[in-house]
Amino acid sequence: MKTMTPALKTKQKDIGMQCRACGAITDYDGPLPACPTCQQGWLDAVYDLAETADIWSQELRQREATLWRYHELLPIQNLDHVVSFGEGWTPLIRARNLGLMLGHPNIYIKDERQGPTGSFKDRQAAIAVSAMKEAGITEAVVASTGNVAIAYSAYCARAGIKLWAFVTSSVPPEKMREAAIYGTEIIKVAGTYDEAKKIAAEFAANRNIFLDRGIKAIAAKEAMKTVAFELAEQLGRIEHQKNPMNTFEVTPFASPDWFLQAVSGGMGPVGVMKGFAELEAMGMVDKRPKLGCFQVSGCAPMAIAFEKGLSTPENVMQPVTDIATLATGIPGQAYEVLVELIDQYGGTIRSVSDAEAFRALKVLAQMDGFSVEPATAVTFAGLINLIREGVIKPEETVVVNCSGHTFPVEKHILGDSFAREMNSTYHAHEDGLLTALEKLDGRIRRIAILEDNLDAARLIRRILQAQGEFYIDEAQNGREGLELIRKNQPNLIILDLMMPEMDGFAVVEALKSDPKLRDIPIIVITAKELSPIEHRRLNGKIKRLLPKGDFMDADLIKDIARVLK
Repeated sequence: MKTMTPALKTKQKDIGMQCRACGAITDYDGPLPACPTCQQGWLDAVYDLAETADIWSQELRQREATLWRYHELLPIQNLDHVVSFGEGWTPLIRARNLGLMLGHPNIYIKDERQGPTGSFKDRQAAIAVSAMKEAGITEAVVASTGNVAIAYSAYCARAGIKLWAFVTSSVPPEKMREAAIYGTEIIKVAGTYDEAKKIAAEFAANRNIFLDRGIKAIAAKEAMKTVAFELAEQLGRIEHQKNPMNTFEVTPFASPDWFLQAVSGGMGPVGVMKGFAELEAMGMVDKRPKLGCFQVSGCAPMAIAFEKGLSTPENVMQPVTDIATLATGIPGQAYEVLVELIDQYGGTIRSVSDAEAFRALKVLAQMDGFSVEPATAVTFAGLINLIREGVIKPEETVVVNCSGHTFPVEKHILGDSFAREMNSTYHAHEDGLLTALEKLDGRIRRIAILEDNLDAARLIRRILQAQGEFYIDEAQNGREGLELIRKNQPNLIILDLMMPEMDGFAVVEALKSDPKLRDIPIIVITAKELSPIEHRRLNGKIKRLLPKGDFMDADLIKDIARVLK
């Protein structure tokens, strides 16, 4: 565990506990199963925000880069009880290629894959297990669809707490084994996640063992709000870099326009919005983001209810999805909280299919190099849909919570035929390697890309390379491109219209006037809004017109496949 300064260890803080049902505020002395006043289960922590704002303005920028830099607003009294692997302060990375493809330059990925056990549940485990340790708890029960079991197992092992994890049989065996390595007792339930939660609660009650209550408890929500604190700092620094002449006496903070995440129980967005609420109350940000919450269509109790305008979720008793981490059919009170937040600050709750999610997973990996878990892929599929519908505007800043890593779900993406075999013993001659590579696939075709924007050219090239079937020639202006086409005679031309020296219209006319080149098919990709006259100049001369910033990789590949048949 990284050390804190002695001054921070000794200072006690006033932490309150407020019941969502009755509004009663009592002192927080550790995890409780229900409100002591009305016995309802949803509890939230409250703090002295004015005092915290003063402390952060003086000290925050000097603190270490973990989530514990925000300890004044976390429910741990004595930092000697902190159980940590250095979690938090995961990178915020711009999705440049995906943004270019979608015409939205300000899409950011909060990369929670880089937590100690590879998911954003490390935050929850760090706070929850630290609270258990502070309360003297030595044995605990948790229900999980995979990531919580792994994260809690690692942190409980470090804290010396015995853990019982109830998981559904749909959880990948690799995840069960990883949790078991830490010494956790794994109980596999042949049923839904909601049934696993019920059995876990009964087990804990019968044995008088502490039960982690997830979103209803204080620790889990408090952990998720650290995402908001980090985002506000990271985006503030990005804005500061854009305007380096500005000077700040304290670390600048900023809110995104949108925060997007796939939801099962809804804890992530609820906690994040609590974090932004506290920042707003301290005067550090001037707004809260809109929420984009996404579920899989085979288990979408929130999305279905939201679409119908219902105040309570439509429970799904038998989820039908390969994305087990989102298969919570009975989300309970979290839906009501999310709807309140969306009503007040904007946003939506949508569903996407498994197929859309796995396609988005592959796109993100091949375009920006992110290998993500299916729950994150659900979020990106939802992002793509909202952008295409015009719900998310091009100028808006969007943050996507990248909640975990792909492993072990690659079989849903690639299948078994993801590698090709090649005999390494071939005759050595000058073109030996090229010849061997050509023999791998007889369908290889040559494509010429004429594009003066290097980022756009790189994106198109990457889309083609991800298919592994094309030789690619490139030129940055129309005159060079025409010479390249005459020399190599490609099977297809991908053409931008606005280029120096010779624009795309002139290239098209030159090609159509040359008997040797007139039959080469042309796909135009352009950001230009064409006039009726310009449409007539291209009419009958090109195979397809795709607008930049409004096509996905599959659109381009589908058109190429159709042209090359």
